[in-house]
Order: sequence, then structure tokens, then C-alpha cells
Amino acid sequence: MKKIIIAISAVLLIVAGCTKKNFDKTLLYGTWASGTYHEKYISTGSGYYWDTAEDVNESEAQSFTWEIEGDLLTLYKQHEVGAAVSPELFTITTLTETTLIYEASGKTYSYKKQ
Repeated sequence: MKKIIIAISAVLLIVAGCTKKNFDKTLLYGTWASGTYHEKYISTGSGYYWDTAEDVNESEAQSFTWEIEGDLLTLYKQHEVGAAVSPELFTITTLTETTLIYEASGKTYSYKKQ
């Protein structure tokens, strides 16, 4: 009986560890910056990004749409030339009123709300 309880406990811990976090998407609304790079998320699921180091300001920004499901953030960025849209998938690790951190392909991206 003790072995069964231990086995069930182990399975429950494994399942709990695999559970995705659910982030409040309203915390994402607004402008986030990481150095000179900026992303702006609008409540309609649209947004845009720009980098002042490339002499691009907010009025010249590139558009994207976005969605959150659990801890997965998907950005659909429109290419400058043509009609192609590239989805970019990120795993959110932190989303608060002031901090956004997400990861993709082993790289971590960290932003502060403006």
C-alpha cells in the first residue's frame, strides 16, 4: 500500500511540474523596453515594435498581432516586403505590472514597462 501511495504521489508531482502557468494578458498591455528595442501590446491583440538604435521611432514601427495561451506568447510579425507573416513562439517566465521575461531557443528576453 505504501508503494502505491508513493507511486501516485510521484505521478502527481510530475503532472504538476508539467502544468503551464496562466498569465493575465491584461498585464501585457502597454509599451515594454529592453535597451533600445521596444514592443507595444494593445488590448485588441495587435501591437508594434521598433528599435531606436536603428533610428526607428514609434511612429515608424513594424506591426504584429499577438496571443497568449497559458505561458505561450505568439507574435505574428508582418514582413516589410510582401504579405508574409512569421509566427514567433515564446515561453513567458515572468509577467508582472513592471517586468516581462520570455524565452525562445535557449535565449532569454527581459523587458521593463515604460
